[in-house]
Amino acid sequence: QVQLVESGGGLVQAGGSLSLSCAASGRSFSGYGLGWFRQAPGKEREIVAAISGSGVTITYADSVKGRFTISRDNAKNTVYLQMNSLKPEDTAVYYCAARRFPSRVYDSWGQGTQVTVSS
Repeated sequence: QVQLVESGGGLVQAGGSLSLSCAASGRSFSGYGLGWFRQAPGKEREIVAAISGSGVTITYADSVKGRFTISRDNAKNTVYLQMNSLKPEDTAVYYCAARRFPSRVYDSWGQGTQVTVSS
């Protein structure tokens, strides 16, 4: 497993942008698939975006396609989530998570960072 620490959350007005970062400790960072998840009050946790170890394969939830961009820098052991055109419904605690290839289970989680979008 790796240890993950998110940063970059905050309060922003609708239409604004925020960038989240997630720094990982541990070795073989490129051997981990990474995902950003979010959980809003009263709702289940959902995956927002995912990126493969090499960064070649990327997927997004339909609700964020065209607005959010996931990326990673394996030299810095960091994954990013750039969020543009934010909406009030994007308000949630955002978590990064890691899964060790070839597992499909995310078993390392960060502590989460709050993103609040005001209308």
